[in-house]
Amino acid sequence: MDKTIGTFNRLLSVERYAVSSVKATPEGRNLETSQRNLLKSLRELGKSGNLPMIVAVEKTIVEAERAYYANSRAMDASLKTALQELDVVEKHIGIVDDPVRYKAVDEVYSLPRSRKGGLPNDEARQALRSHYARLSNMDKARLGDVEKQLIDARKSNIFQAEKLYRERQANALTAETLAKSERGEDVHHARNADDLFDQLDI
Repeated sequence: MDKTIGTFNRLLSVERYAVSSVKATPEGRNLETSQRNLLKSLRELGKSGNLPMIVAVEKTIVEAERAYYANSRAMDASLKTALQELDVVEKHIGIVDDPVRYKAVDEVYSLPRSRKGGLPNDEARQALRSHYARLSNMDKARLGDVEKQLIDARKSNIFQAEKLYRERQANALTAETLAKSERGEDVHHARNADDLFDQLDI
């Protein structure tokens, strides 16, 4: 057993040396520079407060990951699901920005278990949390320092996206909107979630 462990320790040392050697090459330095430039842009994006753009950029990154790095069925399936969820977020941004339409969503997500912080725990919020969990799992993989910083920046952006989305939810459900609902002005009435989503073309 000691001999086997010793063999693996040597192999791991050789691997580590090879990785360090690659980083020291011009190609390795170029890679790190490009990653740091991406990291800087991601951090600036997170501070922008631009919810649609944060979601669109994350979707672009996931599309690139699926196109260039999905080397197993499981990874491809995970990235495909991520893209579907980000599509849902984009659709819901359009709905939450229309107070009358979003009031209908609020009515469907009325049970306490369907709400968080007094707001609907709708599909957009669920999708953002799911994607955050996916990124957290990536952070546990064997990645370099800059690569982990990239994951952290993306997680921070998704966290910010959910915060910005909650703000839009709150804005949509203002007293004025509730007053319109009480007066029955241009409000969707749905029997259930499926009926509502048919009306909203989701």
